[in-house]
Amino acid sequence: MHVGLDLLFLIPGETGGRETYARELIAAMCARAPTVAFTAFINRDVDAGFAGELGQSLHVRRLPVSARRPEQWGLGELALLPVAGRRAGVDVMHSLANFGPASGPFARVLTIHDLQYRAVPELLSRARRIGTAAQLSLAVRQADRIIAVSGFARDELVRAVPSSAQRITVIPNGLGTPPAAGASEHRLRARFALGARQVCLSVATNLPHKNLPLLLTALARIPQDQRPLLVLAGLGTNDPELRHLARSNGVEEDARLLGYQDNEVVEGLYQLASCLALPSRYEGFGLTALEAMARGVPVACSDLPALREVTGAASLRFSPSSPTEAADAIRRLTEDRALAQRLAEAGRAQVAQFSWAAAARSTLSCYANVSARRTDTEPPGSGIGKT
Repeated sequence: MHVGLDLLFLIPGETGGRETYARELIAAMCARAPTVAFTAFINRDVDAGFAGELGQSLHVRRLPVSARRPEQWGLGELALLPVAGRRAGVDVMHSLANFGPASGPFARVLTIHDLQYRAVPELLSRARRIGTAAQLSLAVRQADRIIAVSGFARDELVRAVPSSAQRITVIPNGLGTPPAAGASEHRLRARFALGARQVCLSVATNLPHKNLPLLLTALARIPQDQRPLLVLAGLGTNDPELRHLARSNGVEEDARLLGYQDNEVVEGLYQLASCLALPSRYEGFGLTALEAMARGVPVACSDLPALREVTGAASLRFSPSSPTEAADAIRRLTEDRALAQRLAEAGRAQVAQFSWAAAARSTLSCYANVSARRTDTEPPGSGIGKT
């Protein structure tokens, strides 16, 4: 079997959880199925070395589009990818992030992470929302199989496109192997002026639905002598507006707004953190919560369907519109060590049900099923996936 991997969406270091999904799933599938041929279709924003990071056996085809240009990306999905897939001779084309080709002489698998454009409309202009809705709906309707990363994502998609219900398989994200060690605690405490204080960590890109301002407001509601340091790490978390909010709330000295940090630093921050705070107003899955639980970091998170699904009983939850509730959850985790320890242990047990090996196994099964069905329904001599 020859599988095409539609990675036209991907810009390394800028695509968040969807990049993690692509990296981890592809590596796990290559390891599990060495006889399957994989061809990755990438955009011109991706350098040549990136494919090698995904898997040494991966073939690469670069298309002349940029993921930073929505109109080019759309053209790539709808017009260029079907032709490139046919020329490469793929049997199955897997689009790993919500959009995909609506035609082509191959079976189509589509992963839906969320319908963020509907839930958080302020992320996109009206024109972009209309375009996103049209392209996603077309890809969904034409897909032979749809993978939803959570039960919440499945239910959300069925409400938006009822005809998709019978073609959806829920395959949860997995958990990557944590690095053996991150940057040393001593070095990080010195570098970021953390002193000996407890740390409440939040790892996220500063986007509206990540709701990071709530944490700065919540921090101000914790008495100063009980207040942990709030550390925000992720693309855009050093934004001047967040710094201004910290000053206006009187917590500038209690917050460290770090911006983007490499994996070694983030891993070190996980290792020294007393808790993780995830205040999102919307999540399709919640990989950050999974990463924290795997490392024994207790989690305080928004009371959202996807986060309830991922964290189970291993988190304290709060309303994403209530800084008071968020403050109380953070304070409880930093003051009540018995509670924090119980949640840490529950978190380690919870993550055992999420693995990239299991996700790879189920995804490969989807490929085999759709390829067999497509071949069975083709007229004799049609040559699915042949050039």
